[in-house]
Amino acid sequence: MISRLIALLLPLSLAAAEPFIEKQDLFTSGEDPAFKLYHIPGIVVTAKGTVLAWCEARKRSAGVSDWDDIRILMRRSTDDGKNWSAPQSIANVEGPKAKNPFALKMKNVDPNDVTYNNPVMIADKDGTVHMLFCLEYMRCFYQRSDDDGLTFSKPVEITVAFDAFKRDYDWKVLATGPNHSIQLKSGRLIVPVWLSTGTGGNAHRPSVTATIYSDDQGKTWKAGDIAVPCTDEWINPNETVAIELNDGRVMLNVRSESKTHRRLVTISPDGATKWSTPKFDDALLEPICMAGIVRHDHGGQKAILFSNPHNLEKEKGAPEPGKNRDRKNVSVKLSRDEAQTWPVNKSIEPGPSMYSDIAVTQAGTILCFYGRSGDNKGVAAFAGGRLTVARFNLEWLTKP
Repeated sequence: MISRLIALLLPLSLAAAEPFIEKQDLFTSGEDPAFKLYHIPGIVVTAKGTVLAWCEARKRSAGVSDWDDIRILMRRSTDDGKNWSAPQSIANVEGPKAKNPFALKMKNVDPNDVTYNNPVMIADKDGTVHMLFCLEYMRCFYQRSDDDGLTFSKPVEITVAFDAFKRDYDWKVLATGPNHSIQLKSGRLIVPVWLSTGTGGNAHRPSVTATIYSDDQGKTWKAGDIAVPCTDEWINPNETVAIELNDGRVMLNVRSESKTHRRLVTISPDGATKWSTPKFDDALLEPICMAGIVRHDHGGQKAILFSNPHNLEKEKGAPEPGKNRDRKNVSVKLSRDEAQTWPVNKSIEPGPSMYSDIAVTQAGTILCFYGRSGDNKGVAAFAGGRLTVARFNLEWLTKP
C-alpha cells in the first residue's frame, strides 16, 4: 500500500514548478524629496536567508552625479524577496571630511557635498554580513553586521590596504565593487576594486582593476595584483564582479570601454595573484555598464547566472564607437559549464535598463535588482528613474 502511494506521489514531486516572474520597485525617484536619483543597486542573500538590497541615493539627478551628495540606503526582506522593510541609511563616517582634490578640478562640484560611494556586501557562511564602502572615491571603510543587516558596526578605515597598489599604479581615485562580492570556500573574502589616476573623464579615467582580500574575517585587508591594466586593447577596466569556479579558481568579469564591446574575463588561482591574460567573452556584450554574476545551486540545478544590458543594436552602421551602447534590455544569461558558454539568454526589461546585480534565495528564487526607466522627467538616462527587483524562477529563465 505504501509503495503504491509513493508511486502515485512521485510524479507530483518530480513535476517542474510553474514558470513565474514578478517585479517590484524598491526605490523610485520622487518618492523621497531628499533624493532625486537612485543608482548602483546591490543585492545579496545572507546565510540565514535574509535578502539585503542597497543602493546609492543621490540628491541630484544630473550633472556631476558621481561626486554628488550621496547616501547609502538599504532594504531587507525576510520572505524570499516578497516584502521589504523601509529604507535605512547604513554608512556614516564621523568627523571632518575633505572632498577628493581631483573632484574639485571639475566644474559644478560642490566642495560641501559628502559622497559615500560604491557599497559592497559579502554574505559570510557563518552569518556575518561584511560591508565595504568608499568616501569621496578616496578613502575606504569596512563595517560588519552580526544581526542580518539590522545594524552595522562602526566603520573602520582600511585605505592603507590600497597603498600597496601604488608600487604599480599611482592612483588618486579608488572604488570598491560595486555590487555584492564573495567568500571563497577557504574563507577568504574577495572584493574587486578599480583605481584611477583621476586625470581623465569624470576623474574616473584612466583606470585599472584589481582585488583586495581578507583572510581573517575582515579584520585586516591586503592588496592583490593588478588584474586588468589599462592598455590600447583593454581600455579603462573598472566596475568588476567576481565568482569562485568549481575548482577553486576565481574569475573576474570586468566592465571596460574597449572597442571590442565585450566583457573582459581573467582568472586567478587565489583571487588575488597570478591573473591570467584578460580575454573578451564574445557572448557577453558590453554597453559600458555594471553587471551581476552569481552561482545557482539549488534543487539539483547547478549553474552560473549573469545579468547586464544585452544591447548593441546600433552597432551596424554606427558612425563611431560609443554611439551603440544605449543602456537597455537588461537580460539574464545562464551557463552550466562554469562560464565557458552562455546558451540561455532571456530579457527581463526590454526597454531602457541599466546597472544590475543578481542573487539566489534559499528557496531557489532568482532576484535581479536593476535600474530602469521611470516616469519622472529629467531623470538621468544612465541610471533610470527607479530600482526594481525582478523575482523569477529557473523554470521561467530556461523556458523557450
